[in-house]
Amino acid sequence: MRKLAHFMAFILLLETVAVAMPLGTNARAVIPSDIQQIICVDYRALRSSDTAMALKAQVLPQSLKQFEEALKSVGVDTDKDVDQLTFASYRVPKQGVRVVGVAQGLFPVKAFYKRMNLRKIKAAKYHSSFIYPMSSGMEMTFLDDNTLLFGDHSALTGALDVRDGYSTGLDSNTQMADMISNVDSGPVWSILDQQGTQNMLRSALGDAARLADYETVKKRLLASRYVMNFNSGVNFDMDVLTTDSMTAATLSSLLKAGVMYKKMNATPVEKIAMDSLTVNSDSSNLQLHFKTDDKKFQSLMHSELFAAVSK
Repeated sequence: MRKLAHFMAFILLLETVAVAMPLGTNARAVIPSDIQQIICVDYRALRSSDTAMALKAQVLPQSLKQFEEALKSVGVDTDKDVDQLTFASYRVPKQGVRVVGVAQGLFPVKAFYKRMNLRKIKAAKYHSSFIYPMSSGMEMTFLDDNTLLFGDHSALTGALDVRDGYSTGLDSNTQMADMISNVDSGPVWSILDQQGTQNMLRSALGDAARLADYETVKKRLLASRYVMNFNSGVNFDMDVLTTDSMTAATLSSLLKAGVMYKKMNATPVEKIAMDSLTVNSDSSNLQLHFKTDDKKFQSLMHSELFAAVSK
């Protein structure tokens, strides 16, 4: 349950009160087919909420901080210039997982090129793209005046290979591509592949994973998706896609049992969190829903529990 809370703490840094931006065509065109996870964040909504900015400061993952610092190193102010930030982690056979970021917004493109010229920084050409260095060993290129692709060299060139037709892209992975349409109306959303879902749910189940022979059950997990919004309090909805209704029902029962067990010795603040979480199954989908009002969420955000799980 603690690990599930940690997973949710990362998600809860992202609030929304605005209509979401759809994933841009140029952003979609650079995402490889062997995708592990896509996380899409509407930064316009983030800036419009004091609560969201407070959460962002408190639980921002180190990897996201590095991405933001890298953007700032080339004159892009994430607090002003970025409208949407998309992260795509994808698998490369025998090489592990690579991560690229796609920023969309109104960028000072002319000022950027002037800055590079003044610093006598020359671009490296890759296919038809011009790649510039960033901080933390990252590199970047403009896909157009409003779309910036960045990451380490291998991740960046792998994404450009997709756009330029040297390797297959997201749309050839029908299961992952189809899931986007179920969540991309949300200002904060994510999709996760089979292996990533298996690992995530194992962490969420904790000790219950061993008791329930999770190694057998996990083979029936297919993928997962979530969407987050703050239209009326804090709302988080996740669907875990499985092969059949029996698997979904079994996992639902396991998670419910874990919550009940934890609640027996929970503090008042922990009970607030668990009372805000519901677990059900619908056909072959396991469904998790977290909902609470702003007042309760504020108490959670400033609690020792939240501080612990958001590290």
